[in-house]
Order: sequence, then structure tokens, then C-alpha cells
Amino acid sequence: MVEIEIEKPSERGFWVQLRRLPRAWIGAGLVLLVALAAVLAPILAPADPLKQFRDGLAANGTPLPPSTQFPFGSDNLGRDVLSRMLYGARVSLSVSVIANVVAAIIGTGLGLWAGFYSGPTDWLIMRFVDVLLAFPAILLALGIGAVLERGYRTVIIILTIVTFPALVRLVRSQVLTVRERVFVESARALGASDWYIIFNHILPHTITVTVVWTTLSFANTILVESALSFLGVGIQLPDPSWGNMINEGQSRYRIAPWMIIVPTVAILITTLGFNLLGDAVRDALDPRTSQRQ
Repeated sequence: MVEIEIEKPSERGFWVQLRRLPRAWIGAGLVLLVALAAVLAPILAPADPLKQFRDGLAANGTPLPPSTQFPFGSDNLGRDVLSRMLYGARVSLSVSVIANVVAAIIGTGLGLWAGFYSGPTDWLIMRFVDVLLAFPAILLALGIGAVLERGYRTVIIILTIVTFPALVRLVRSQVLTVRERVFVESARALGASDWYIIFNHILPHTITVTVVWTTLSFANTILVESALSFLGVGIQLPDPSWGNMINEGQSRYRIAPWMIIVPTVAILITTLGFNLLGDAVRDALDPRTSQRQ
């Protein structure tokens, strides 16, 4: 669980601290590399990711190893692995971004509401969150995926439901502390409305938690999406996804290991980049970091 002090550093101080962290540069570079690969996939991809080449398989029907025509080899249907990996990046990043933004909005809103308004509202929200957190993420995702129609929107819904409960708890814990501060009591004594206090006094002191959590959560949502596609309840074939690419290659890992290695390395680079960047953002936003330095 991310622990962050209530005090909010200035914007200038945040960027100064962030630039001093080497892992911030490394993480941002890796994330930028993957993002550019996804955005420029139509330009960088040497072929259509769904095209099956007649000469894409060996004489015995096995995938071709990396070559000039197929830089990362071909798959079991004679398709270019590099093209499918690039287009798969678009799927993984887009669903992760959308799901995290939606989860951040829902989690922050419910956390603010539960923390500021104690009583039955807080109890209902937190019991609902407890129920969702009681299930392992993959098990909950599989259960939801089995009920809903499989597809792109379903993956976003699943990732959102799996992701936002933890943020509700984090934001609520911060709100419970901030609402007892002197400046909140002063605003209430001056007749400020609840909405004014929430948006002008509570939210600015809890937004740090949301920013750090969202940055760190990107890597997890990419892993969950890949796992769902691997298990067959995520992005459906023939659309490329890193997870279903690994699923297709698992039965051919001896004769065509590149079918697994390429999407696995892509997942590794992406999650490493987001984890390094998220860790750097957390340290830059935490006032204790500047005190240590």
C-alpha cells in the first residue's frame, strides 16, 4: 500500500525531485518507447497483422524463424510476429489507459464520499469494496468475463472493476485524516458547503494518492489484460494481443520459441517502465524524499 504524507509539495518541487531520479528517466524512456511503437504501429509494422503469408511457413508447416522478411519470425498461421506485437501494444496500452482513468475517477469519488460522510454511506461503500477485494483479481476477472460478452469493452469493464477498490480504501484513509485538520474545521465554521470543502480542501490533499496509484497501476492492468487474453476471456483472436500471442505460442515453444519470447519481452519492458516511473513519481511527491536527500 502506498503511504504518502498529507502535505502537498509544490509543482516546481515535484519536477525538480523527479528529474533527479535516474529511474524516472529510464521508466519514462521505456514507456515512451512502447507508446511510440503503439501509435506508429501502422507505419512501423512491415505487414498487416492479420495477413497470412503463403511463404510464411516452412515446407513442413512450422513457423519461420527471424529473417529479413520476418524480423521477429512468423507464427503458426504464417503471420508476421513483429506486426502483431506492434498492434498488440495498441490494445494493451489503450485498455490500460482507459481502465485506469475510469478506475481513478470511480475510486477517488467513492473514497471521498465514504471518508467525508461517515455512517451508513461509508458502511455500504466499504462493504461493497470488501466484497470485491475478497476475490483474487484473476478469479474475479474470469468470473466477470464469463458473464459478459467477450471483447474490447468487456476487458475495460473487467480491468476497471478489478482495479478501483484498492484506490477507494487509500483515498478514504486520507480523507479521514484531512477532514479533521484545522483548515477544514475553519472552512466549516465559516459556513462553507460540503461540496466546497470536498473540492477545495479535501480533494487537493488526496490527489497525490490518486496520481501515484494510477501510475503504479498501469503495469498491473497490462499484466491482467495479458492474462485474460491468454486464458481466452480477453481480446479475442484474430485481433492481436500480447496475451493471446503467448497463448498461441505455448504449444509451439520448442519449434518456435520466438512466438512466446517476443510478446513476453514486450510485456516485461512495458511493466518495468511503468513500475520505474510510478516509483519515481511516488518518491518525488513524498515530502520525506526531499528531507532524506
